[in-house]
Amino acid sequence: MNLPARAVAGALGLAGDVPVDPDAATARRWASDELLDPVYHQRPSLLSRLLTWLSEQLSGISTPSGLSPVALAVVVALIAAVVVVAFLVNGPVRRARRVASERSVLDAGDGRTSDQIRRAADAAAKAQDWTLAVLERFRAVVRSLEERTVLDERPARTAHEAADDAAVRLPGLRTDLVAAGRLFDAVAYGHESATPDDDALVRELDAHVRAARPSAPADAVPSVPR
Repeated sequence: MNLPARAVAGALGLAGDVPVDPDAATARRWASDELLDPVYHQRPSLLSRLLTWLSEQLSGISTPSGLSPVALAVVVALIAAVVVVAFLVNGPVRRARRVASERSVLDAGDGRTSDQIRRAADAAAKAQDWTLAVLERFRAVVRSLEERTVLDERPARTAHEAADDAAVRLPGLRTDLVAAGRLFDAVAYGHESATPDDDALVRELDAHVRAARPSAPADAVPSVPR
């Protein structure tokens, strides 16, 4: 029996009645049975891996004189907390910010006026490209509100944020603004195709927004003397 086969047989605890020199099929079966052991499929949790990493980093550090085990545990807990916070900030939080930036209504480099965007929407509608017409028309609405200072020029503003912020100054159009914002997201990111009715909905909203008189900002309302 060669050394590798002997090692496999010894590791698997094979009895003496099994083939001393297994053929290829038997060796594959032994390996398959061994890999079915649950120990090969147990993956440590993130916290477990973090604690293991901290233990490895601290293993070579001698404990300062006078530092009690409780104090050392506190130091380790603080280091762990810093690592977890760094992970959250650089992981899910950063991804969430990136997703929000990717879902902005107006690109950072889009310097077109509302009239220019509106003409692009008209051209798309004329070509029966309803998807582009809807997207450009809603962008024209948002840019128009920025030009009228109803909305501040904020980068990476999403359609949902634009609708909610505009509704504060245009409460009578809240329902239409929210509906148009949802339509924008569905067409831009939900891969839904716009229709002529969708184009008509946003076109009508654009006309109403242009004709509406926004209420005064909350911080501009004078206080009533008592």
